[in-house]
Amino acid sequence: MKLAEVIRRECVQAGGSYEDKAMALCDIASLVKRSDLCRDVSEEAILEALQERETLGSTGIGGGVAIPHCRLPGVQDFVVGAVSIPEGVDFEAADRKKVYLLVFIIAPAGEANKHIRLLSSISRQLDNDEAVKRIVAAQSDEALVTELIEQAGADIPTYQSSRKNLLSVFVQDQKAFGQILGVLAGLDGNSLTVLDAQNSRIFLDRLPPRAGVSAGVAGGQFCRGILAVVERRLTNEMIRRIEGITGSLAECIGVLVTVQELSYCGGSLEA
Repeated sequence: MKLAEVIRRECVQAGGSYEDKAMALCDIASLVKRSDLCRDVSEEAILEALQERETLGSTGIGGGVAIPHCRLPGVQDFVVGAVSIPEGVDFEAADRKKVYLLVFIIAPAGEANKHIRLLSSISRQLDNDEAVKRIVAAQSDEALVTELIEQAGADIPTYQSSRKNLLSVFVQDQKAFGQILGVLAGLDGNSLTVLDAQNSRIFLDRLPPRAGVSAGVAGGQFCRGILAVVERRLTNEMIRRIEGITGSLAECIGVLVTVQELSYCGGSLEA
């Protein structure tokens, strides 16, 4: 995927001016709505999604750049646009400085992987003061598009969705822990890490007595967590082997197993 393939020229504006972040987000929602790819999404829904993302922390990455973004159902394809702000605007950026360039990404709801890669690629390419200055200096919408593609248009790596699961196993029995760890380590295609955990009762017993929490003698203090990344096709076999140690997990006390599908998985851990 290339930036030139997803930037929508109708969603680019040179020479914006805003009193504050809220006004900038409103204008972004209006620009996004110009794209026919968002015909099934209201401007209000776009603005709400952008605002909700900002509540998690400002998308102002520093260096005069912010990358507001969100994923929405009903969006047909990626909509990337940009606004240059020669006078700057306070966007609550990480470096507490004004933002002069907004590059926004509206992604389809089911494209988490491509969304992450696009966001990561743009942020890396714009971590360059001179590149940002050249883009902001563009005097027209078309010139802004040209400069943005030239300065941040490197190929964007994409990966197929992960076909792996994250298996979390919490064990309160030391003997069972060793056996389960041995089982997981024996399976192909996994990465393992062990967490040193503590039983919740230890902390509850330190709290002053109050309604709903009764102090008492803490049980065994051994507790370990095992995180394993495994191929989905191996998950059932892994659970079967664990139950060969613990018996039916539905009736087991002292071992807790959860499984989560991973939309993306990269890297590995040393044993």
